[in-house]
Amino acid sequence: MTEAPAPIDPATRIGHVHLKVADLDRALAFYRDVLGFEVTQRYGNQAVFLSAGGYHHHIGLNTWESRGGSPPARGTTGLYHVAILYPTRAALADALRRVLAAGIPIDGASDHGVSEAIYLRDPDGNGVELYRDRAPQDWPRAADGTLAMTTKPLDLAELAEA
Repeated sequence: MTEAPAPIDPATRIGHVHLKVADLDRALAFYRDVLGFEVTQRYGNQAVFLSAGGYHHHIGLNTWESRGGSPPARGTTGLYHVAILYPTRAALADALRRVLAAGIPIDGASDHGVSEAIYLRDPDGNGVELYRDRAPQDWPRAADGTLAMTTKPLDLAELAEA
């Protein structure tokens, strides 16, 4: 039996996501105007980079291969969702209120024990998860100490009041 390779450095993070979109302005209306990301750079009608807090970019949107395109059909491979981590429950509640005010349908909302998550789709059909983590000491654990994540309904009305 061979030994498993050493795990990745624990300080490693996923730096950004780059999404193919059909209409750059329509995608901007969602990521900038609803979710509140700031534009850091734009390349005409081909690409735009957005961030939170002045980072060079957390989200890239482009129409290089997808202008006027349609979302992938169900049953095909590709991105399941991009997850946007909010620093506090109050910040997640603000995101929920923005989404509701914009009339964007919510696909689901779950309490996973380790996190609270809201699921929806951007204008191009890409899955988007808006979530916040609980403190690690509050994560549910099995008797052997491993994570015991759950999927319970999340009370959106209660969250919106946070």
